Amino acid sequence: MIQSKTKRITATAFFIALGILLPSAFHLVGKAGSVFLPMHIPVLLCGFLCSASYGALCGVLVPLLSSLITGMPPIFPIGISMMLELASYGFLAGVCYEKFGRKIYPALITSMIGGRIVCGIANAFLFNMAGKAYGFQAFVSGAFVVALPGIVIQLILVPLLIISLKKVLRSESNIK
Repeated sequence: MIQSKTKRITATAFFIALGILLPSAFHLVGKAGSVFLPMHIPVLLCGFLCSASYGALCGVLVPLLSSLITGMPPIFPIGISMMLELASYGFLAGVCYEKFGRKIYPALITSMIGGRIVCGIANAFLFNMAGKAYGFQAFVSGAFVVALPGIVIQLILVPLLIISLKKVLRSESNIK
C-alpha cells in the first residue's frame, strides 16, 4: 500500500482521471462500458493501493465527475447507484485487503460481491422511485450475466496490476 499521504492523494487523483477516461474510450465502441466495466478497475486499484477511505472517495467521484463531464452515466438513477456501488468496491477492496492479510483474490472477490449487492439494493430503491421496474432477474442479468466479461477481466487484470504496481512502489522506495 502507498504510505505517503501526498502519494495516496496523487494516486487517487490519477485513478479518478483513469476512471473517467477508460469508459469514454470504451463507449467509442458502443455500449462496451456496461459489459467490460472499465470504471471499476481504477476504483478497485485505488482501494487496494491507497486505502479504503481513498478507494471509497474515488468510487463516489468517478461516476459523479463522469456524469458531469461526459453525461455518462445519467445521474439518476444509474449514476447514484454507481456512486454507491463503486464506493463500496473501493472501500471493501481496501478493508478486505488488510483484513485478509494482503491476499488479493479473497479481497477482490469479496469487494466485487459486496459492491454488486449494494448496487442491487440501490437499484431496487432508485428504480422504484423513478417508477421503473427492477427485480431479481434484472439484478442478476445486469450484475452478473451482462457483466461477465468485465468480471473475468477484473479477476485477471486487477491482481496483475496490483502485483506490478507494488513492485514499482517497492523499487521506488529503494531508490531514495
